[in-house]
Formats: sequence, C-alpha cells, structure tokens
Amino acid sequence: MTDQPTGPIETTLCDYETVESVTEQLYSDLHELVSKPFFKYFRADLYRECPFWPDDGQCNEAGCGITSLDESDVPEKFRAKALSQVSSVSEVHKLPGCYYRDTDFCYLDDDTGTRGEYYDLSTIPERYTGYAGQDARRIWRAIYEENCFGLSELNLMKSKNPAPVTLPDTMTDPFKNENDEVDASEQCLEKKVYYKIISGLHASISTHICYESLDKETGEWGPNLPCFVARIASHPERLQYIYFNTVLMLRAVARLGPYLEAYDYCAFGKHEDDEETLSKLHNVIDMAQTVGKFDETVLFRGENANVLKEEFKSHFRNVTRIMDCTGCDKCRLWGKVQTMGLATAMKILFELDETALDPNANAGLLTRQEVVALINTLHRFAESLHATNVFREMWQQTNEDESEKLITEAERAAKVGGVGIADPRASLTLRQPRTSPAVGSEARLWEQAQLRFADIFRICRDGTMGCIGYIAGMWRDVVQAMQSVFAPGAKSQGPGYSTEL
Repeated sequence: MTDQPTGPIETTLCDYETVESVTEQLYSDLHELVSKPFFKYFRADLYRECPFWPDDGQCNEAGCGITSLDESDVPEKFRAKALSQVSSVSEVHKLPGCYYRDTDFCYLDDDTGTRGEYYDLSTIPERYTGYAGQDARRIWRAIYEENCFGLSELNLMKSKNPAPVTLPDTMTDPFKNENDEVDASEQCLEKKVYYKIISGLHASISTHICYESLDKETGEWGPNLPCFVARIASHPERLQYIYFNTVLMLRAVARLGPYLEAYDYCAFGKHEDDEETLSKLHNVIDMAQTVGKFDETVLFRGENANVLKEEFKSHFRNVTRIMDCTGCDKCRLWGKVQTMGLATAMKILFELDETALDPNANAGLLTRQEVVALINTLHRFAESLHATNVFREMWQQTNEDESEKLITEAERAAKVGGVGIADPRASLTLRQPRTSPAVGSEARLWEQAQLRFADIFRICRDGTMGCIGYIAGMWRDVVQAMQSVFAPGAKSQGPGYSTEL
C-alpha cells in the first residue's frame, strides 16, 4: 500500500502536515477574498488566434460558454483605461494583442487595445464542461512538449482514453534516484521545479473537474468520488504536486507581502470595503509566511544560469500562449488566469530582488491583472486541497464493497490508458488534526528533526548547490524561531504563528 503523503514536500522546506494544518483556514480566507471587487474582475482576450495550429476545435457544449461583462459594470478605477502603465526597467516585446517584458514568464494581454473583455470570475466556476476528445488532449500534449528539459510525457496523451482530462503517463519517473539510467544533467533542480509546476496545475484542474461534476441523471452538480479516485488518488504523485504548487504560490505571496498590503483595493470609495479586503489578505499573508517555505535562491545558479532561466521563461511563455488554442471559452479563461498566476509567482521568486519588491520604490511593479491572477491561482490550489479533504470524508463513508468497486473502476480506466496505479486508500486517508508545530511535544520535535535530516541527506546527494541552499534555509528558520522564543508572548502562541489563525 502506498504511504500517505507525509514528511517533507520534495524540493521545498515545508512538510505535508504543516500545509494541512492551515488548508481549511487558507481556503476560507481566499474564498472570501476572491469574491471582493478587486479580485473578481478580470480582463482577457479570449478570441486571439491560436499561434500553433488551425483553430478548429471549438467546444459546442453548453458548459463551455461564458458571458462577459459590460465595461460599465466594472468599477471605473479597475478598468484598463484608468490604470497607470506598469513601470519596468526591462525591455517590452510586443506581439499582436499581447506583450511581455524581459522579467515576465508569460504573455500579457495588451490593455491598450479594444479586443479584451471583462469577466466576473466569481460567477464562472472552474468545473466539468464536457470539453474532451482529441482537441483537449492536443492542448495538454502541447503543454508537456513545451518542456525545456525534454521531459515531454506523450504516452498517455497519445492514447485513446476518452476522459475529459488525462494526466501524463507517470509523473514519478523524473525523480528516481536509485538505479537510474537517466543522464545526470537531466536531474537538475530547475527541471524538477518546472515539471512539478506544470503537472501540479494539471492535477489541480482535474481535481476541480471531479469536485464540481455534473450528475447527468439528476442534473445536479457535486463531488464525484469515482472521478477523484481514478484521476488523482490512484496516482499519489499528482496530489503531491498540488501541495508543491501551493507552497510555491505561498512563498511568492510571502515575499510580495509588503507590496500587497500597500496596494489600493478600494472599489467604490468605501473605507470599510478596503479594510475588509486587507484583513483577509493579511490573514493569507500571515499563513504564507508560515507555510511558504521554498528557497528560490538555489535555482538558476552556476555558469549557465542565465541561459537556463531564459529558456525556462521562453517555454513557459509559450505555455501561456497555448491557452489561446483552447476550444472551450471557460477553460481558456481559467487557463489564462492560472498560467498568469503561476508566471507571476515565478517572476516574484526568480526575477525580483528585495529592492524591486519595495512598494515605496516600485509601486507599479505588477499590473492589476497579475495581482488578481496570483491570488485567484492560489485560491484554485487551496480549493483543490479543500476538495481533497471532502473526498477523504466521502471515502471514509464508503463500505468495503463500495471501496473495492471504486478501485476496480480506477484500475480498468488506467488499463485503457496504458498506465499503472497505486492503491488509492493512502491518499484518501484522513489525517488527525495537528496543532502548531511550534507547540508540539518533544517527540514531535524529534520527528521533525528526523524528517529534516532525511531531506538534507537526499538533497545533498543530488547536488551541492541544493544542499547549501537547504542548510541555509534551515539556519534562517532556526534564527527566526529563536527570535520568536525570546519575544514577549511568544511562548503562549508558538513562534511563527499568528493569533489570528
């Protein structure tokens, strides 16, 4: 039986238990935050021509369609014409209808044009649309081919599996450490991070489809346990990548904290609206500073760092352009939001230093679109983890016969797709609630120490730079913890944890 996700999350400085200790609060605060005027209005051009192949795969299902807003429905200060131009010291590269700066990991819609329309994201749930078949598979195949490390996962994408969303054949192969025949250059940390970001996004989208699935017999929307068992729980690495992306996004929000808290979110001139938004945002930033443990400084180091980073950016920019080829309008919109959100997080982590992130020195650092995409994308990953908890509760309520039937169905679906599966029971096991790690017992502290030393051994085995970065990150954590211990009131609330959580 496959072990339940536990201990350190690979390529991060965080563990699964810590993420799960804040999942529900994080989801709750983000869910309220993205309903606020600033975060729910998003402008996108959904009708730009596909740059890679003839755009002949339009979805005719009712679930694919969405309705745009009249510009007058959007608060005036959030409209493109009212927003100041983003400041940038890097060169701007323009294409028809979009552009990117040297620091960007994505293409941004040109707000000075007339083709973009406004959408209320809070009224357009990301869920099952009926968009399937060869066109949907072609989108994901193209995304995985935009892998700058040559890790395209094509076996499953070439299969005839009719599922609306399919995941790559196996996501664990790139991370084998023993008896590997893969060249050492293929084991670089940047490769792992890129691959996890793409695969984690794919797995998260699949989770949303399973969580908001249409029962064609009753006409009602709700969680589909067989869907989740087959697509996620039977492939534990897919769930692990959702956790990874959550930590990555939280780290970006933590770094951007002062900038976000200095932003003007007031839509209608009411001070109380701004205060409510800032209150929820402050909660999210607090959790991000506690849980977002990812050391971005260990990436893109060495003599080929700049070349590698430019290739990384170029390929992810192309992933954002592939969204223009999606035949489903709803899928295209959410694809644009989430690829922009991930690209914004990567820009924050890999391109911007502390001076650039200073809101006083660089108030126009990010466009409003980037801020909206960042928070909404974090909400998408938080909702995936929330949905996983719902599915775990549903699994606990199934009897043995029902569980075996679900596993058999998952095995049958995997066989059609030509892939293997793991026992889904581990991924669906409910974990006992955990208190703050700062308040834990000596046994808990010893357990954490063992996990950290095990991770140090693994990372130092894989590479010197990763080893140095990990140890440096641990040292920062120790210093912060000691400062908290000797701060007034730290003993009662635990170092690193806000009383508001």
